[in-house]
Amino acid sequence: MTVQPRRGDAPFDAARLANAATAALQAYDPGHDLPALRRRFGATIAELGSNENPLGPSPHALEAMRVALADTFRYPDPRGAALKAALALHLGVDAARIALGNGSHELLMMLAQCFADPAHSVVFSQYGFAVFPIATAAAGAQPIRVPALPRSHAQAPLGHDLEALAAAVRADTRLVYLANPNNPTGTWFDDAALERFLARVPADVLVVVDEAYHEYVDAPGVTTALRHADRHPNLIVARTFSKAYALAGLRIGYLVAHASVVAVLERLRESFNVNSLALVAAEAALADRAHLERARAFNASERAWLAEALAARGYESLPSQTNFLLIDLGRDADSLERHLFERGVIVRPMGGYGLSQCLRISVGNRADNERLLGALDG
Repeated sequence: MTVQPRRGDAPFDAARLANAATAALQAYDPGHDLPALRRRFGATIAELGSNENPLGPSPHALEAMRVALADTFRYPDPRGAALKAALALHLGVDAARIALGNGSHELLMMLAQCFADPAHSVVFSQYGFAVFPIATAAAGAQPIRVPALPRSHAQAPLGHDLEALAAAVRADTRLVYLANPNNPTGTWFDDAALERFLARVPADVLVVVDEAYHEYVDAPGVTTALRHADRHPNLIVARTFSKAYALAGLRIGYLVAHASVVAVLERLRESFNVNSLALVAAEAALADRAHLERARAFNASERAWLAEALAARGYESLPSQTNFLLIDLGRDADSLERHLFERGVIVRPMGGYGLSQCLRISVGNRADNERLLGALDG
């Protein structure tokens, strides 16, 4: 039976029913509707907006998935024990310190859901990963957005100002979100700077370092935040298999933290949050060191080539330790983004980050990168 609205009633709108935390949220912006563009244009578009690895996943990961397909009628291992054991061996940590997620995105959100609330604040950088303010708002926590370093900064223009971030921590601060290297700027900070930062942050403030692009880093003095974990049990390191391991479509990530942090996350974690194909593919990808090294070498070489080619055309990019470049036009970037789009080249506009003068360009294969350059020249 259909219930007719009473005369004079306003049209139904569930947004009016949302709780305060959700009402304050804006949905994550994934950029262009790529599935629709693929249906429309087929293989004729150059996808340079999502920071994917153009070499694709390890052949061993693909084979592991083929084998596992026969068992997809069964639930996956709810604990992800085999992958956790492989990660524990790879990282030299106890498996009890590892949590698995449906991408690192889920884990970053869960941390705020578990540890932040309206009585506490969360600190993050002005141009940090978009999930940080979303996670904060979803928990109803108080956001403290710290201004980024100036464009004139020699090493990290628009990157994290660690001194200002440490100074912004209040008595009610529960979480600090960092990204190293940072999306969308591509910038980074070294181990010594992180150690100085951690020494200033109270021990009961959780410091989250998102290392989604860790495998691409080759800058001197930058290893991993994990090297500080024994001295700072409040440190949490998040990583993903979406970038260098090229498993973005499977949505698999992990974090390393004190075992008590992981135990709290387990109270909220959805059952079977990582599917069976993702579990076996990630384990196989982790074991294929040769494929990862090929991806690292390719990215370093192609990133340098692309940055030089862009600079020759007057498009200077920020220093990057990722698989993308951020170009700052010094003017609104919408017209250039439309120009590229009309020529089948998809890049990421940065207006949602407050960087309307910038475009983020993934390092693609040589054919797609040359197509980008041709579109810029045309």
